[in-house]
Amino acid sequence: MSTPEHKFYNAFNLIPQIGPNRFRKLYNYFETMESAWEANIFELQKAGLEQKVIEKIMEGRKTISPEEEFAKVEKEGVKIITIKENGYPKLLKETDSAPALLYYRGEIKKDEFTIAIVGPRKASTYGQQVAAQLARELSQAGITVVSGMALGVDGIAHRECLKLKNRTLAILGGGIETGSIYPPSNSQIAGEIAQNGAVISEYPIGTPPLKQHFPARNRIISGLCLGVLVVEAAEKSGALITARFALEQNREVFAIPGSIYSKTSEGTNNLIRLGAKLVNKVEDILEELNLESVAEIKKAREIIPDNEEEKIVLENLSPDEPIQIDKLAKIIKMNTSALSSLLTLMEIKGKVKNVGGMRYVISS
Repeated sequence: MSTPEHKFYNAFNLIPQIGPNRFRKLYNYFETMESAWEANIFELQKAGLEQKVIEKIMEGRKTISPEEEFAKVEKEGVKIITIKENGYPKLLKETDSAPALLYYRGEIKKDEFTIAIVGPRKASTYGQQVAAQLARELSQAGITVVSGMALGVDGIAHRECLKLKNRTLAILGGGIETGSIYPPSNSQIAGEIAQNGAVISEYPIGTPPLKQHFPARNRIISGLCLGVLVVEAAEKSGALITARFALEQNREVFAIPGSIYSKTSEGTNNLIRLGAKLVNKVEDILEELNLESVAEIKKAREIIPDNEEEKIVLENLSPDEPIQIDKLAKIIKMNTSALSSLLTLMEIKGKVKNVGGMRYVISS
């Protein structure tokens, strides 16, 4: 759900010099990002920005229209969530370099149980088999699988979740609108992931998937997760960059052992030597993270609608972003009085909760 602040976060994000640290200075100093966008040089200096950066902001204001640029985002069907909003991923928010905003297609939820699966684009047959099996078994256990939607291990991990119609999150190194997806053949899987999870990026729409974006993208993959599973990795690879970020973020690192003769197992075997958890089966991951009962927990939490009206209401409610009854009535095109009666009944059943002022959320 867009807010007035989104267009100003997006506008600042179009200025390359404004990254997570400088964004933090802005939203910590100014009451709103709108006031930050309209601030003069002296106010921006007080916020802690360097003179060269302030000059870039002043230049950017001449060519960037927050309203017009945000209209482009909405036209592409892309949504924004900022670090100041309740729905922002909790684990990622705890990291030092969390993006100030995320662009996404699909749905961002409270994914409490998340594991990243990473590996090379050109995985061995062994790596492909392991990636498919563990992604499938993690998904079946109620884990949300996170990866980078690249060819090879990433794509295999996402596809196994999609086969089960379970959630999976893809983190990109460029814009997430169809025109920026790389390679173009990934457009179809991006659409499928958006139907069963979310495609996410910190980069504005229209941003090409440049090589230098991917190491930074990897910190988001690990930051969203409780742990990172490295299926295969050469001695120097992007998967090892993700593992390093995971260690810096105090996440668990898991690795699949491989042949001492295989170049694509040099990195994983070395990770194990340095203390990563060796994984032979999915239980090794679940036990290490105390997630053996996740499937049962998830099933217990699942809220099943009793009829079509309840289904429509639940589809338009969030567990952490309250919506006022009048607004909900307009969205689902239902009489407010009838909706009030329905919500009261659903609250008695424990499916929804009135958090005050006739504002409702899904019960958690």
